This record gives sequence, structure tokens and C-alpha cells, in this order.
Amino acid sequence: MKALKNIIAGFLVSFIGSIPLGYLNVIGYDVHQKSGIESVCVYLLGVIIIEAVVIYATLVFADRLMHNKKLIKYIELFSIFFMFLLAWSFYAAHKDSGASAAVFRLADDYSPFWTGVKYSSLNFIQIPFWTAWNLYLINARYISVQQSGRYVYLTGTLAGTFSGMLTLILCLDWLTKKNDFVSDYLMSGVIPLLFLGMGLLQAYKFWKKYLRKKPLRD
Repeated sequence: MKALKNIIAGFLVSFIGSIPLGYLNVIGYDVHQKSGIESVCVYLLGVIIIEAVVIYATLVFADRLMHNKKLIKYIELFSIFFMFLLAWSFYAAHKDSGASAAVFRLADDYSPFWTGVKYSSLNFIQIPFWTAWNLYLINARYISVQQSGRYVYLTGTLAGTFSGMLTLILCLDWLTKKNDFVSDYLMSGVIPLLFLGMGLLQAYKFWKKYLRKKPLRD
């Protein structure tokens, strides 16, 4: 029963967390456009290998990571600049070539597997994400990480990430084939604006959390 709870909890958190249109999903969509479904699966394998390391480490060191405020601050700051960089690179790639944009020509310069490994490694924001979720699930006793429990939970999370990302990539592919407007402007306009908006939102949250002067109390 504990094993089943671990798998279900890990799968649901990971599946839902991987559905939003992040840059790893966009790159996966670009891989699919260029090389097909088999290359996407290889790409996702590279992504979840890095995620497996992150999830296991955050399970072991969750309490320490949550109290390391300086590390969390640097991760949040990096994610802001990375969102702006992604917005510019997708816009610039499409503007220069008129083709489907790919960040730094990822699908052309690397094999799908190493593309997934390299850019999943840059997804530092997954560290506080998994640290927070792992602590919550453990403290609420939704999962058990004793003995083999953490490996069962890890299996569920990786299956959730793979399934969630693949679902979104295939939905994007279906949507662009059915809608000419989405096909024409997804990579050249919608995606850059999305990442720009995410960067601005994260910048505002960073300012509010770390830089805004708090009112003095009487």
C-alpha cells in the first residue's frame, strides 16, 4: 500500500508540474518537429536522468536546502535572467532563419539525449520546486522514504515527468497542425512573449521578496 501511495503521489506531482509550457517542453516540441517521436523519447530520457539526480538529492538534503536561503536566492535570480535569455533566443532564431526556432540550435548541434541532459541541468528552478514538494509530502505522510520507499517514489516522479512532457509536446504538435495561426506565430511570437512574461513575473516576485523595503512597525 505504501509503495502504491508513493508511486501515485510522485506521478501526480510530477505530471502536473511538467504540464506548464516551460522551455524544456518547447525544446522537446522543436525536437519532435525536426526528428519525430523517437527522438523526443530519447530527449525526454536525457531530461529525466538529471531530474532523477535532483529529486533524490532533494529527498536526502531537503531540510538543509530549505534553510539555505542564499542558494535559493541565487537560483531564483538565475531563473529570471534565463527566462529573458530564452525569450530573446527564440525570437532571434525565428527572425534570422524564418524556421522553427530552437534555442542555440539545440536540435541541430546535439543528439536528442545530450540536448535533454544539458538543458535539464540548467533547470535550477527544479531544486526549490522538488525540495518544497518532497518536504510537504513527507511531513503530510503522503509518501514514505524509508528503505526502498524513496526509489519507488522516484520511479513515480520520473514516469510522471515523461508522460506529462510527452503529452504536452504531442498536444502542441496537434494544435499547430490544426490551427494555422498557432503554427505561424507559436515560435516567433507566443513563446518569446510567454518567456518574457514569466521573466517579468519572476523579477517582480524577486523584488517583492528580497528588495522591497518593508514598512517600519511602531
